Amino acid sequence: MSESRLADHIRNRSARVTVIGQGYVGLPLAVEFGRAGFRTTGLDTDLDRVTALNAGQSHSPDVDSNTLRSLIRDGRYEATSDASVLEGSDVTIICVPTPLRKSKDPDISFVVAAAEKVAARFRPDQLVILESTTYPGTTEELLVPMFEARGARIGVDLFLAFSPERIDPANGKFSLGQIPKVVGGVTSACSRMAALLYSQIIDRVLEVSSPKVAELAKLYENTFRNVNIALANEFALMGRRLGVNIREVIEAAATKPFGFMPFYPGPGIGGHCIGIDPFYLAWKMRLNGYEFRFLHLADEINRSMPEYVVELVTEALNGRRRCLNGAEILVLGVAYKRGVGDIRESPSLEVIAKLQEKGAQVFYADPYVPSVVLDGNTLKAVDLTDRQLAGADCVVILTDHAEFDYRHIIETASLVVDTRNATWGIPAPADRVVTL
Repeated sequence: MSESRLADHIRNRSARVTVIGQGYVGLPLAVEFGRAGFRTTGLDTDLDRVTALNAGQSHSPDVDSNTLRSLIRDGRYEATSDASVLEGSDVTIICVPTPLRKSKDPDISFVVAAAEKVAARFRPDQLVILESTTYPGTTEELLVPMFEARGARIGVDLFLAFSPERIDPANGKFSLGQIPKVVGGVTSACSRMAALLYSQIIDRVLEVSSPKVAELAKLYENTFRNVNIALANEFALMGRRLGVNIREVIEAAATKPFGFMPFYPGPGIGGHCIGIDPFYLAWKMRLNGYEFRFLHLADEINRSMPEYVVELVTEALNGRRRCLNGAEILVLGVAYKRGVGDIRESPSLEVIAKLQEKGAQVFYADPYVPSVVLDGNTLKAVDLTDRQLAGADCVVILTDHAEFDYRHIIETASLVVDTRNATWGIPAPADRVVTL
């Protein structure tokens, strides 16, 4: 009977939904449930973020502030830092960070803290879903015992599942509702309940046989991207030795209508997913006596790219009989990807730090990031003026934000090092633009 009651609440949108974590993943998810008619609460420990959200100020490129304010007015969304809201929650979705320790071992302390708060307030007829990317086995090995210790009967009065987040911030082509959702419940009843919930806001939901399959699917997705970016990066290194623009090579290969997917080189990998998530799998496999060799090779290549970018800048300046030491370098973009202000694991920061170590005077422009802190020192963004462009000894494109006018940049700057191929197809003197 419990399953039927909760299912009815979900179908008629009377179920109360709480999303723990209101970052780039949790906020769009909470807003989507609010738009679907659910009464939704965003639970976050960041008091400044909670205050801003309740004032209708969105920090996510995927959530319009006007939409947020409308949901708040209609009573469909509110943010809070008070965990007591979980006592009245029918559905709780955990979307908290899962970073790596310095040793590259998983840090699941945020997941543990969130799950403990939910388990401490367990009552019958609840659905709990973990979305945070983690190692295979987390849901069954960590969360199940927490709830069973509180008297929960999994699949009877508590429905527990894992469903990997797949949001791609600032991706205008695929909205949250258009990205298929994978769900793996601890029991078949858990899978059905989670699938029913997500089907209220997402076009296609795929049920898999277990949480472990769902957990591993997300890790496979991001490992796939990690190693293929590494392959593109290594081809870029080889292309430079051969005197070939690797972008042209990739574009040619991409004309094949089957069996190929284009990935492009860059200054390194960043963000919270691609460079971090695969190591959750590597750690788990190490516990099982298996070394994930392929990942370590890809990581070695990707992590070498910032140093390679500095070498490109040095060579480009040398071609102008200019030394890197004392040169004025204007960096375009410090976010880890275009269209966002997220600087987590951004290779741009490492490039800037290495340039500074070699004596360069570095400035940066980024429409999404007003300031960054490097080694305790705050670096503020500059306005991208003609004076800044013309005055720099070298302009280095590290993030290909759409707001940058690349044609104008090429025309105004004396030397450009383009690590994102943002200037591809724009006519320029051969000695003015250096590409990765």
